[in-house]
Amino acid sequence: MNRSLTIKLGAIALLILLLLIPLLMINGVIQDRQQLRDGVLEDIARSSSYSQQLSGPLMVVPYRKVVRTWKLNEKTNERYQEVGEERGRLYFLPERFELDGQVQTELRSRGIYEARLFHADNRISGHFSLPAQLGIKDDFADYQFDQPFLAVGISDIRGIENALKLELNGQKLDFVPGSQVGWLGEGVHVTLPALDAKQATELAFGFDLRLQGTGQLQILPVGKTSKVSLAANWPHPSFIGNYLPAQREVSDQGFTANWQTSFFSTNLQEALSSCVSGGGCEAYTGRSFGVSFIDPVDQYLKSDRAIKYALLFIVLTFAGFFLFEVLKSLAVHPVQYALVGVALAFFYLLLLSLSEHIGFALAYLLSAGGCVLLIGFYVCHVLRSVRHGLSFSAGLAALYGLLYGLLYGLLSAEDYALLMGSLLLFGLLGVFMVLTRKLDWYGIGQKSAKPLVFDMGAVE
Repeated sequence: MNRSLTIKLGAIALLILLLLIPLLMINGVIQDRQQLRDGVLEDIARSSSYSQQLSGPLMVVPYRKVVRTWKLNEKTNERYQEVGEERGRLYFLPERFELDGQVQTELRSRGIYEARLFHADNRISGHFSLPAQLGIKDDFADYQFDQPFLAVGISDIRGIENALKLELNGQKLDFVPGSQVGWLGEGVHVTLPALDAKQATELAFGFDLRLQGTGQLQILPVGKTSKVSLAANWPHPSFIGNYLPAQREVSDQGFTANWQTSFFSTNLQEALSSCVSGGGCEAYTGRSFGVSFIDPVDQYLKSDRAIKYALLFIVLTFAGFFLFEVLKSLAVHPVQYALVGVALAFFYLLLLSLSEHIGFALAYLLSAGGCVLLIGFYVCHVLRSVRHGLSFSAGLAALYGLLYGLLYGLLSAEDYALLMGSLLLFGLLGVFMVLTRKLDWYGIGQKSAKPLVFDMGAVE
C-alpha cells in the first residue's frame, strides 16, 4: 500500500481514538444527570410515600397457657409441680383472599424532573375459617385467649388515603395504626370481638383501602386461594414478583391483570410457620407479586444506549468521507475529518440536553437535523460540490435514521437487536465493496490529488 495512503489511514485511526475522549466525557454527563434525576425522585418519594407492599390480612389470637413442670426438691428428695404461664400467639391466614384494585397515576414535578405516583383504590375481601379449639389438640383447657385482632402490613403507612373500617360479619370496626406484629412491619390492625374458641368459626371480612405510592405496588397472596385484579391507566406496566398474571391486557390506555394462586403454589402456610418459629420471614414476605409504574426506558437510558453506537457511527462517517477521497481523487485534510467528528460527538450532548425538556423522539429529530445541516453545509465546501455535499448529507441522515431504528429495535424487540445490527453492518460493508470494486488501491497514491481549500465561490 502506498505510503501516503498508510499515513492518511493512520491519521484517521488516531482521530477516531482521540474522539473517544469527548464521547467518554459526554457519557459521564449522562450518568451524572441520571444520578441527579434519581436523587430528585428519591426526595419526592420521601416527602410522599415509597413503593408499597400489602401483606395481609392476618388474624392473630394472643393466648396464655398454664405450664406445669415437675421438679425435684434436693433436700427432701421429693418431686413437686411448679405452675407457670406461657404467652404466645396463634396466626391464621384467610381461607379466601380477594383484591380488586383500580389504579390511577399522576406526575409530580420538581424542576425539570417528574416522578410518577400511583393511587390504588382497592377493595379487599375474603373469609377466615377457624377450626374448633383453634386447632389445639392437647391441653386445650390450659389455654386462655385474649382479644384477637386482624393485622395488615403496609410498607409505608403514609400512603393510606382513607379512614379504614373493617366489615366483619355485618359489623363495622375501626382500624388503628400499627400492625402489632413485629415481623410484619408497618401497617394497621383492628381489635375483633371475642371468639368462642371451642367452636369452628367462619368470619367474612371486607374493607376499602386507598393507597398512594411511588414505583411499585406489590401484594402478598395470603389466602389459601387468592385472586387479585388490577386495572390502571399506565400503558407500560412491568409485572414483578414471584408470580406473573394469569391474564393480562395492555393497551395505549392502560392495562388490566389478574393473578390467581393457592397454597399449593405459594406454600405460604409453611413459610408463616417458619417465620413464627424464628426461622426467618424472608420466605413469607418474599412471595409477593405486583406491578412497577416506573418508565422502563427513560431518556437517559436511551441516550446511554445511543452513545454506545457512537464509535461505529464515527467510523462509518469517516469511511464515507474516505470514499469521496479515493473515488473523486480529492484530498481531505485530517483537521476537516476532526471537525466533522466533533460535530458528530456534539450530537449526543444535544440529544441529552434536549431530551430532558422535550422528550427523546423530538430531541433526536432536532439534534440529528441540526448535525446533518451543519455537516452538510461544511462538506459542500470541503468537497467543493453541492451535489457531493448533499449526497453525503443524505447518507448521514440515513445513518441517523438507521441508528434510531436500531435503538427502537433494542427498546421494543430486544430479541431481534443483534440480528438488526448484524444486517445493518453487513449491508454497509456491501455498499462499500460495491463502490470500490473497480478501484485500483495501488494506484491511489500515484494520482495527484489536490488539497481542498475553502473557497465559497468554488462551490457548484
